[in-house]
Amino acid sequence: MAKQKTQYVCQECGHHSPRWEGQCRSCEKWNTYVEEIVAKPAAKGRGWSVADEGLKVRVVPATDVVESKLHFRWPSGMAELDRVLGGGIVPGSYLLLGGDPGIGKSTLLLQVAGRLAQNDIKVLYVSGEESVEQSALRAQRLGVKSENLLLAAESQLENIIQISKIEKPKVLIVDSIQTVYLSELQSAPGSVSQVRECASHLMGLAKGDGLAIFLVGHVTKEGNIAGPKVLEHMVDTVLSFEGDSNHQYRLLRALKNRFGATNELGVFQMDSSGLLEVSNPSEIFLEERNHGALGSSIFSAIEGTRPLLCEVQALSTPTPTTFPRRTSLGFDINRVHLLIAVLHKHLDMDLNQSDVYVNVVGGLKLNEPAADVAIASALISSHKKIQLHPNLAFAGELGLTGEIRGVSFAADRVKEAEKLGFKYFVLPESNKKHVKGENKNIKLLYVKNVRELANTLCQVPNPGRTSAYNHTI
Repeated sequence: MAKQKTQYVCQECGHHSPRWEGQCRSCEKWNTYVEEIVAKPAAKGRGWSVADEGLKVRVVPATDVVESKLHFRWPSGMAELDRVLGGGIVPGSYLLLGGDPGIGKSTLLLQVAGRLAQNDIKVLYVSGEESVEQSALRAQRLGVKSENLLLAAESQLENIIQISKIEKPKVLIVDSIQTVYLSELQSAPGSVSQVRECASHLMGLAKGDGLAIFLVGHVTKEGNIAGPKVLEHMVDTVLSFEGDSNHQYRLLRALKNRFGATNELGVFQMDSSGLLEVSNPSEIFLEERNHGALGSSIFSAIEGTRPLLCEVQALSTPTPTTFPRRTSLGFDINRVHLLIAVLHKHLDMDLNQSDVYVNVVGGLKLNEPAADVAIASALISSHKKIQLHPNLAFAGELGLTGEIRGVSFAADRVKEAEKLGFKYFVLPESNKKHVKGENKNIKLLYVKNVRELANTLCQVPNPGRTSAYNHTI
């Protein structure tokens, strides 16, 4: 009997090596090589193909495609998911949903499956991690009852495709892609080769039969979707389900979307009955705010096309240690170091003997530099003991020379703050031309640099501020 040939495959990038190595030469990751048996090449080609009955590839003018097949979508029954997807589920689309274990990926997709089934859309939910009884109990707990929702427990890809061909659903949900395997491959489920080949066959099923397929993807400890990077290139849409297990809020983001805008945000609230949609997340994130607290400011963020108000907290406290501590939750720690240096240089705020803590309330993660002014204001409030006005919001980017740069979508940020009853809004001077018209219910305060910002914080009238705080920096 001939000896089986083996090779070592990196589970991060898919690089092949004839022997085991501690570090991958391609992606430079450590301890990622796994031994796999080299399978004989299959008689049929790998990948997928969509051909006519005569086994000829269709080639048609683009105008014919547009006229004959108008672009329509299926409403998912959840407005927050439709917002992230760009208006609904496109038939024949290929979607990947990733997130931490226990965050609610299966719950979200099972609720979506139930609402689609209620709208006479046949859905097949295939779980490779749970039995049919477990999936049925989960559906019963979520209140999902419909004859159009079919449940199955299967990990072998050939059987999944066969079930789909027989039942002919319009939507197929595979939970998860890391548990599915192709029998002709010798490697274990979840390996690079298995994930790549299974995803390729499922893509052929989606494009050939015109059904929408949802894949659930596991994530690594770094937060990236497990498996080869080609998986994210292969699908039409990549969704990220984020949140903290200690918080009840879940955030759904579109990292890639061929049928809509990226970086859209959907907000959900985890409840005993499942995931509930949050139509106005600004009120949710601000409902427990302490109006008289030091070191608290309100930032008007833009998530995709949605303006969102969130609370930013900062705390500076003296420390006897030689190396003060810098901690940030929900904001880049390197950006915090930058802001501390700017405040030290231009406002003489010496934080070298103080621990600094920054927190974005509610488990949000802010990536845009427009949050600089809000965080700097919170640091000034905490260090100088200046109580900020409870109805004051911020937006602006802080430069190294102390200047405050303009932000995008300034009018939308102001409109969201005005809708929630805020009376003052601090904006960069360069945004004056972008905010057109008079805002009767909110006063716009324009600042050019960080010193003007500090003086503005003291000059805004605050009914709860004592005379000890009324001073100019």
